Amino acid sequence: MERFDALLARVLDQARSLDIPVSGRIRPHVRVNRRAATRFGCCIRQEDGSFTIELTHRLLEGSDQACLQTLAHEVLHTCPGCRNHGARWRQWAERMNGAFGYRIARTGTCQALGLPDQRSARHLVVCTSCGQTFPRLKASPLVLHPERYRCKCGGELVRKF
Repeated sequence: MERFDALLARVLDQARSLDIPVSGRIRPHVRVNRRAATRFGCCIRQEDGSFTIELTHRLLEGSDQACLQTLAHEVLHTCPGCRNHGARWRQWAERMNGAFGYRIARTGTCQALGLPDQRSARHLVVCTSCGQTFPRLKASPLVLHPERYRCKCGGELVRKF
């Protein structure tokens, strides 16, 4: 937890060094969310106008770079007019990316942050020739109509579950 707090202070210093108008009302302690399965961070505006930054517990095992990038993403949401991922938010993200080597984007992936993907597949499509599997979380067109697709080997695809 102290590690996240120190990284938050570092991100705030970085943003301010670039004259990015981050809020002066960001709480200095990062809250850890142990239930978050698909998101890495969250910026919560409190009733008193302050902001709480929250990170998933999965980042406890992540690199400092992954944590810094996620914190920077959330801190940018405290800038005026940046509660969403609009043009102003993207402008500040690009400035942070260029200055500090981040890859701040609207959404992040486990792979991009160097974290294992712990979500289990809800659907599985399999090649009848080579046996390659195609796990999917959502009912994508591949899952709904595997007969429309072919494996790289040329084999037919079938849905297992």
